Formats: sequence, C-alpha cells, structure tokens
Amino acid sequence: MKNLLFNNQPLFPETSYFVLRLCTGIAMLYYHGWSKILSDSLRWERLGSSLSQWIGLDALAVPLGFMAAFSESIGSLLIALGLLTRPAAFLLGITMLVASSKKLSEAGIDGSELPLLFLMLSVVVLLKGPGKYSLDRILF
Repeated sequence: MKNLLFNNQPLFPETSYFVLRLCTGIAMLYYHGWSKILSDSLRWERLGSSLSQWIGLDALAVPLGFMAAFSESIGSLLIALGLLTRPAAFLLGITMLVASSKKLSEAGIDGSELPLLFLMLSVVVLLKGPGKYSLDRILF
C-alpha cells in the first residue's frame, strides 16, 4: 500500500471506473431513458424535431427521436453492464451533444449543466472502453 500511495497510483483504478460507468448508465436509464423509450411516437417526434429542423428534414423527427430514446435507455443499460460499451457511449455522446447544444442555445451555460455532464461522462467511457469489470471483457 505504501508503494501505491507514493507512486501517485490510485488504489482502486478499475473499481472506481466500474462505479463511474455503472452509475452513469443507471442514472441516465432511470431518470431519462425508460420514460422516453416507453413513450409514443409523438414524444419521439418532439425529441427529434430540434435536430431534424436543423438539418432541414422534418420527416426524420420520429426516427431521430427514437434513436435518442434508444441511446438514453438501451444504450445506457449497455454502458452500465459493460456490453458493447464503446458503441453505446458513442451513441449516448452524440445524443448528449445535441441536447447540450439545444440547451445552450435556449438557456445558456447555466441551463445546460446536466447534458454537458453526461456528455463528458460519455466521452470518458468512450475513451476508456469497458474496463476490467465488464461483460465485454468476459465475452470478447
């Protein structure tokens, strides 16, 4: 233990990353994902309308809204489990990038704290990957 502290190495790097990945996935799933994935197509249309209006294709509002709901629910569950971690983190990161830009334009930096936080966490998970304690490591 002495060597770990004096070499500036964290005591539990893989365990702490597992907790970060698990809490990120569960928090996004519980607070944002389930309600969106279980909603109807009208809510998906509202979710996807900001991006579809920006790119000029209003017909894509429902599919884009479903993709956002999917990444916030199933993608978050995959991140929590450590299964297909990088693709799920990429999808969630793109969703949070869109949500952050929308919140920044509407409410400024103060109103966009939560999507920016989830964006940063998604980038960390994307860069680090599944980690030692994950289903990706067991299966692949």
